[in-house]
Amino acid sequence: MSNERIRTYEGMFLFPQSATANLQEAADHVKAILDRCGASIVSFRKWDDRRLAYEVQGNKRGVYFLAYFTAPTSALAEIERRCNLSEEILRTMVTSAEHIPSEIIEANEGQEDLKAEIKLRSEKKADSSSKSGSKISKKSEEKEAKAKVEEVAEVVDDAPEVTEEAPESSEEVSSEA
Repeated sequence: MSNERIRTYEGMFLFPQSATANLQEAADHVKAILDRCGASIVSFRKWDDRRLAYEVQGNKRGVYFLAYFTAPTSALAEIERRCNLSEEILRTMVTSAEHIPSEIIEANEGQEDLKAEIKLRSEKKADSSSKSGSKISKKSEEKEAKAKVEEVAEVVDDAPEVTEEAPESSEEVSSEA
């Protein structure tokens, strides 16, 4: 029987802006680290996309994930070690959340919002890829139209020229009438 003390922690995980392309992968990465260390997630959400106060590993913007979790006190060092070794996570901050009421922790649950955002981003990505396909078809239509115009121009250039001589002065016009 273990006398291991289990506490509640708040973890903030910073990913580069490029993580917005695949939010699910970033969220799963954090959850996997916490799970491997024996932590139990109480609430998890994407916190914010923000401009960073200073560049972190060449990144000017970042995506934050906020997690409240319970874990044995001995697991905290392992969580921080795994986060520091991770190539995806730029920065991590884990603090004790014993002073935060459980209502606030539960109010920070945002996994459903995260799923909705991931779905929205994937739909938007699919729409943009279909639009780029229509851009390609528009370009091919433009090429075809340009080729037709050039073809017509060649036909016109090959046609015999019809010229009319204009009267040299207005007197000639009036005397002919």
